[in-house]
Amino acid sequence: MTLADSRPRTQGPARGRPRSEAVEHAILEGVMKLLEEGVPLAELSIERIARTAGVGKATIYRRWNGKEELFVDVMRAAEPPDPELPGTSMRDDLVVLLEALRRRGLMNRTSAILHNVYAQMKSSPRIWKAYHINVVNPRRELGKEVLRRGQRNGELHADIDLDLANDLFTGPMLLRAMMRPDDELPEGLAEQIVDSVLAGLRPVSSPQP
Repeated sequence: MTLADSRPRTQGPARGRPRSEAVEHAILEGVMKLLEEGVPLAELSIERIARTAGVGKATIYRRWNGKEELFVDVMRAAEPPDPELPGTSMRDDLVVLLEALRRRGLMNRTSAILHNVYAQMKSSPRIWKAYHINVVNPRRELGKEVLRRGQRNGELHADIDLDLANDLFTGPMLLRAMMRPDDELPEGLAEQIVDSVLAGLRPVSSPQP
């Protein structure tokens, strides 16, 4: 698998001199190359990564605090980029977010390397926690912000639990994509899920889309 680019990470403390995109790209590609060759995450040392990428260990440590942070960036770069929301309505934004989940599900099914790495990440509590803090949680917060705007605009009950509502929208897509790999992920599924859930959550006086 070739990484098209490296996704920007959440802002953290400055570490060393300014980053070189070419160097970071080489390091991320080096990690993915080793994973494609079947090297388990547990056996990916910084020394081995540096040797494969053609850089020194210090070069990696200037950019990442350790393997956990580096692996999170590798997975972020290998996944589709987060979508831009149209902002036209809560319903439209939710459809875009769920469509992104559907596409990630399709990619995980067709990419053996991504599927295997996800499985290995779950066996490493530190990596799995770092992935959730830096990737999963910001995506969940984005979904909740869409719902907050919907509450302010009268598209959603003002007293609804946003965490629960977010799970009601994303849960069906995640279930099909991750837990039931034989289920289809057809086009239009995002719209179907959003409209089905909104039928129960939308205020009675709220106009239909």
